Amino acid sequence: MGRADYPIDSVSIGVAVSQQRDDDGIVLTEAQKQARRSRSIAIALTLAALVVLFYVMTLVKGPAVLIRPI
Repeated sequence: MGRADYPIDSVSIGVAVSQQRDDDGIVLTEAQKQARRSRSIAIALTLAALVVLFYVMTLVKGPAVLIRPI
């Protein structure tokens, strides 16, 4: 009973993609949109700071980071 009763090739993916929902889903208020944008900017700045930190630490350690016992 673990197998499908019909071959997988006969399944139409286009039917699932073409179906549209009637509702608009969740509509955010302007305050929620602003809060989302602020969070996204904070995450982006934190990620950029980590990238810069890792780059600087690599420069500080220099080639000695490659010379170490395994």
